[in-house]
Amino acid sequence: MKKIGITGQSGFIGSHLYNHILFKTNYKLIPFKDSFFNNENKLDDFVEKCDFIIHLAAVNRDDDPNKIYNINLELVNKLINSCKKENSSPHIIFSSSVQEDNESPYGKSKKEGALLFEKWAKQTQSKFTRLVIPNVFGPFAKPFYNTFISTFSYQLINNESPEIKIDNSIDLIFVGSLCDYIISIINKDKSKQISIKDVPSDFTIKVSEILEIFKNFKTQYFDDGIIPFLEDLNQINLFNTFRSYIHLKEHFPINLIKHEDNRGVFVETIKLNIGGQVSFSTTVPGITRGNHFHTRKIERFTVIKGKAKIQLKKVGDSDVINYYLDGDNPSYVDMPIWYSHNIKNIGDEELITQFWINEPYDVNDHDTYIKAI
Repeated sequence: MKKIGITGQSGFIGSHLYNHILFKTNYKLIPFKDSFFNNENKLDDFVEKCDFIIHLAAVNRDDDPNKIYNINLELVNKLINSCKKENSSPHIIFSSSVQEDNESPYGKSKKEGALLFEKWAKQTQSKFTRLVIPNVFGPFAKPFYNTFISTFSYQLINNESPEIKIDNSIDLIFVGSLCDYIISIINKDKSKQISIKDVPSDFTIKVSEILEIFKNFKTQYFDDGIIPFLEDLNQINLFNTFRSYIHLKEHFPINLIKHEDNRGVFVETIKLNIGGQVSFSTTVPGITRGNHFHTRKIERFTVIKGKAKIQLKKVGDSDVINYYLDGDNPSYVDMPIWYSHNIKNIGDEELITQFWINEPYDVNDHDTYIKAI
């Protein structure tokens, strides 16, 4: 079994890569903490156990430009020194950037860090792969730090007004696509001793176009509860990124309008500009359904009859969000990606729940991973 270590495991890309490997492969993950860089024994032990090390740890932004450059090279040198000390030769996969050829401290640190790894690989006959990565976006990136996409999402959801400084065309890759690319390198492991790979972007788009798309998400989805038209996987990835910045405890559940007369009750449960699959379930008292998560699917639970508790828990976190829904006052909760979710009948009668998901179930590409809350 291949043993994989990820420096920067707790960061934006690192946490996604960790979960992709954990839930989508059979490889063994070697735990890493940022504090290992300040503890030689723990860093030595880490490198000695790894067949592959994906080096993601780096400082992206700081008020002191020299600090970015110095820290990033220091991390590279510490990793190399531990490998030499332990006589360990893991295949090191290094996350460089399309910025490596500019004169910024971050770009210079990436380029020079790659050269240091190449020198080590030649001296020790080890494998080294340098990934030149375009701009990465995805759920849970830090606003005002990782990417303008996370900043725009955060600002719009918090009723702030994003500003465009330079309206460039940007090459973008979804963090899930990047994780799949890295895993494909591990799967094949047939690269040359030293490889430089230009990671392909998912798409190219202007900053102003992203902002217009997100303004539409804000109006249709966040304000009006309508699932917007999403023409391809890139737009689904942008939508899932946008909604990852919603304050879940405050936003859900969303009450629906109940129209009642002598004939009975009529409730509009979902408005959408996209296809998918609608289904319903009945659940007897005391039974829980679900306990799984998705990495791309958009899903809505609407309680029509009975009393239910819906739980959400982000993969890797301990915080559980509890929602209490009652069919007498119909309401819904949308499931964010990378959140395990379930629904339990907490009443004395049968629970009826309507489910909508944006794609029909495919047994060969189910995007459903069991994770109990």
